[in-house]
Order: sequence, then structure tokens, then C-alpha cells
Amino acid sequence: MQKLRKKFPVLNQCIYANTASAGLLSEDLMEWRQGHDLDYLIGGSEMKNKGFAHMPEIKKTVGNFFHCKPENVSLVPNFSLGFNLLLEGLSKDKTVLLLNNDYPSLNWPFETRNFKRDYVDIDEHMEEQIHEKLETGKFDILALSLVQWVNGVKVDLDFLKQVKKDFPNVMIIADGTQFCGMEPFNFEESGIDILGASAYKWLLAGYGNGFFLVKDEIKDQFELKGIGNGSVNNDASKRNSIPFSKFLEPGHLDSFNFGSLEFALKFLDDIGQENIQAQLDKLSKKAMSAFSELGLLQPFVGQRKQHSTIFSIKGDEKLFNKLWEKNIVASLRGGGVRLSFHFYNTEEEVDVIATLLKRWMSK
Repeated sequence: MQKLRKKFPVLNQCIYANTASAGLLSEDLMEWRQGHDLDYLIGGSEMKNKGFAHMPEIKKTVGNFFHCKPENVSLVPNFSLGFNLLLEGLSKDKTVLLLNNDYPSLNWPFETRNFKRDYVDIDEHMEEQIHEKLETGKFDILALSLVQWVNGVKVDLDFLKQVKKDFPNVMIIADGTQFCGMEPFNFEESGIDILGASAYKWLLAGYGNGFFLVKDEIKDQFELKGIGNGSVNNDASKRNSIPFSKFLEPGHLDSFNFGSLEFALKFLDDIGQENIQAQLDKLSKKAMSAFSELGLLQPFVGQRKQHSTIFSIKGDEKLFNKLWEKNIVASLRGGGVRLSFHFYNTEEEVDVIATLLKRWMSK
């Protein structure tokens, strides 16, 4: 991991505890991007046509990384746009179970379309509450983020598998933006029916790219309406035989952005997803212990079986500014200061932050 840190020059200037806001750009990806645009400069439309023809290969890379059939992968500029396109094709008579204060781009599209819905609180009993609600038989859809954007609470993936077994007719939709890239994930074996994500955070792919993964079994519940020349790859004869995934791709797919996604996934594969997970587990335990000891976390967070590497600590703008003065990059979120750690962070950096917080609290 120390060798990998050299690929991220920002780490020479600060302690970067802000991946939940924006993942870092690596030197390797920057070099690829420069090469891409040089090819575009020299090659013009010929180069771009080759880029368009390469999109099926990018879908294969995404499918291999997350264990999903390539034909069930949609490439989207970001989660929010793809999700709104998806919901435009879903009958409004569905009843949805959501989490209170989940990411706005997940909850708001259901709310503005006036879906019937109910909510569960994000706490130590979240999974039990979800199960109890679903037992009423009132819900058609469970939609939630796999990792919460404010406090890093992570849903139990084995629980979602059990939910699918217990309630096979409930569609499970997940936002993986704060999850994908943290650990190996097998979409086909998961209980999730639809997974969408933007890739600029933990996948380190830069802005302007994301994806949706969909299982065959739930496609017939949608009548997707998003359509354009990109849906048929410039071949109007395919107008009446558009596959599900292409309804989420009505326009052209940019070779710069989605090439960046392909590059980033191969980069993470070279590191090893298991190695990334092992490093994040160390950082999560270290930070959980340090911040809990200082009494800076919501009490229920430490009572859960597992947690991500995103932490919301008690603090205001004064604390945020103090961290900034000490070259510690974080975010103000949800009434607290959010710290988030990726594999390029170290346990020593967590110690530095904890020491600074302890001094701050003693004043």
C-alpha cells in the first residue's frame, strides 16, 4: 500500500479523509487520459468511432468486476440520471420501503413521483425493522444505499440475501455509490435486483461515469421510456428491439469517461479487491476504536456488527476548519464532520486525526 500511495500526489500535501466526497485521481489514470485525448486530437472522428465500438468491452469489464452478465450492464453518466430514467418506467402503484435520511438521489425520485412509501430509521435495529415492515406484505420494493453517505452505516449483505429468500416478490434496489470499490461483490449471488452507482468515489474512476446492474427476473416490471439514437447504436432498424440496458443509454457514451471507468476497474483488480478489503477493515476498526473512545460517534454505530470506513463525528464548522488548518481534508455532512478512509490511507493517519481531536476536546 505504501507503493500505491505514491500514485496519488495529493497525499503528499494532506491527510485525505474525504473519499466519500471524491475519490482521488491516480497518476496512472491521468496518463491514460492524456493519451486518450492525444489520440482524439490526432484521430478526430475515427478515434471516437473506435471508442464507441469499444463500449461492449467496457460492459464486459464492469460485468466481470461485479459478476453480472454484460448484457445486463447499463453505462450511465451518474447514479442520479440513471435512476430517474429507471423510475420513469416503473408503475406508480408500487409501494416502497425506504430509509429515513438516505441519500437524496435515492429517496427524492420516489417522493417526487408520489410513490406510496414508508420509512425505517437508520440505527442498530435497522435490519430487524426492515424485516418487520416487509412481513406486513404491504411493500413491493425495498430501496436503500448499501453504505450510508453521512455516517457510514453499512447494511448487512447477508440480510439482503435472506430478505430475497423470505420475500421473493419484493424488488430490492440498491445504491452502491458509497460501497462499490470497498470489497469484492458478486451481484448475481446477492439478494439485490438492481444496483446502481456513480464511480467517482471508491472506484476512483473520476466524474462522469457510473453503471446499473439489473437481474433478468425483474425486467418485465418496467416499461422504460428513455430512448434515443444511442439506444440503437445509430441503427434505426433496431428501434423495435431495444434491450433493457439500452433504454438507460439514450445518448452517446463518452470514451473518455467510460474508458476511465474501465481503466480504474482494472487498476483495482491489479491491486486485488481482497487486499483493498483487508486494508479497509484495518482502518475501520482503528477509527471505530479511536472515535468511540473519544465519544464522538452516535452510540448505535458501535453496536452494529460491521461498519464501513465512513465516520460522522460530533463537531461543527469550527472543528472542520481546525482540521483543514492541519491539512486534514474532510466534509461537513449531516450536522457533523465526516471522515472517510480508502486503501491509500494509513492507520498512522487515523492516529494523527484522533490525537488532534483529543487535544481539541481537552481545550
